[in-house]
Amino acid sequence: MEAFKLSRKNMADLLLSLNSPTEPSPLTVLQETWSSSHEDKIKNGKTLNAFLSTEMPAIFEKCIKAENEEIGFSINEIVSLGNQIEFTNFSPSAVQNWVKREVKELIGTPQIGRKYTVDQAAILFIVEDLKAALDFESIRNVLALIFNNPEDRTDDMVNPVDLYSAYASVFDKIHRHSAPSLQEASSLNGCVAALIKEECQTFLPVFKGADQENLHIVLNVLISSTLTVQAAYYQLLARKYAGAALFLKGM
Repeated sequence: MEAFKLSRKNMADLLLSLNSPTEPSPLTVLQETWSSSHEDKIKNGKTLNAFLSTEMPAIFEKCIKAENEEIGFSINEIVSLGNQIEFTNFSPSAVQNWVKREVKELIGTPQIGRKYTVDQAAILFIVEDLKAALDFESIRNVLALIFNNPEDRTDDMVNPVDLYSAYASVFDKIHRHSAPSLQEASSLNGCVAALIKEECQTFLPVFKGADQENLHIVLNVLISSTLTVQAAYYQLLARKYAGAALFLKGM
């Protein structure tokens, strides 16, 4: 069976749909995501066969059923949802440790009975991305600049899902951006960093409630978050090539 994986941008769209009745429904988001990755088969009239060969995670079914209703997630459900994002690796024990100790002040207690909100899940997805390059003390310090009282999301500088959506969109755009000529760039790494900063700046108008000083903080957090996702992408490639070297030895 083919795994139904989402890009971070796809996941951000799904979280936005769960958080707002004005957004496209969770079903619509998942349909569009699946269709965009199976365009050739759809054009060739193989839509049904393609879908039947795709594994539909139970957590997606829960999201679809939650349309126009408040949804809460257990730790295991957050892990399941998070593991549908490309090149991530959540474990229940690790996430349990995060909410009980490492980022307890940022997450707070479960706010829907014994379950966590969409915003709390988004913060955990952000933590997963940041830990590719930062230690937990640094993560706490950086995110504390953005998120305030975990029991009241209205006093945050920006909403967690909006922050996740912004840097997910930047990363998604970077991976579809035409590669610049090396002759035009001082270095490839420098060009990538400059491009990320430029794209992050274009998203600042989204955060209408932040003043100029706070927008500067948001910009730096966006750049840092995007760079850590980029780092995770390179780590995945490194593991793939190392695995190929070991597997193909002697063949």
